[in-house]
Amino acid sequence: MLALSACSRADSDAGRAEGAQGFPKPDRPVSSIVSNAFSTEDQRDDLGEAKVVMDLAAIKEGTTVADIGAGEGYYTVRLAERVGTKGRVLAQDIDAAAMQRLGQRVERERIDNVSIKVGAPADPRLPENSFDRIFLVHMYHEVGEPYAFLWHMRPALRDRGQVIVVDADRPADQHGMPPALLFCEFNAVGFRLVEFVRKPELKGYYAQFEAVGPRPERADIKPCTAAKGKTAKQ
Repeated sequence: MLALSACSRADSDAGRAEGAQGFPKPDRPVSSIVSNAFSTEDQRDDLGEAKVVMDLAAIKEGTTVADIGAGEGYYTVRLAERVGTKGRVLAQDIDAAAMQRLGQRVERERIDNVSIKVGAPADPRLPENSFDRIFLVHMYHEVGEPYAFLWHMRPALRDRGQVIVVDADRPADQHGMPPALLFCEFNAVGFRLVEFVRKPELKGYYAQFEAVGPRPERADIKPCTAAKGKTAKQ
């Protein structure tokens, strides 16, 4: 019986990303990854997007931030300016070429408080107990293994650290994330919603989460149903 159970788990994990084994599979589609090009930065600044998000997240001098899915660095460079010389920003993405270009930009603009790191689809590979804020801006709908991703990410938060999500309220395969489903997936890995607002500057919503209680064991995570944004019965 134990041998059959082990084989069943191995079969269900076949072909999954490194770090995703043993976690529930999401009951939702995943958007294709799109680039975050420089050409959009002026448009986003005209809307005041980054300022709105950083103000809501209480980013200030000395804050440490991980910018996950940093792409070409729209938020990275603006966060670096806001946190100042006493703060730090870690820019992370699974696209090594994008990280190389961002590294060149950081050098060219002589930004001294930014580090660059290549992550993995199911594990952002962040150092533990390191960040006051983790930014997931217009990228969470591209995460194909959300339970593994959030579980691996959680220890990187410092005490009272928070995760910031900015996304659009539309289906996950249309470059958005329905809020109810977002709340459910975060809750499944031990996060509590502390703020949620809709802002026209963001062309979507802002959600802020904090970790509560112990991190659940992989086998104890209950997956969410995409149709209702509720935890499935097991």
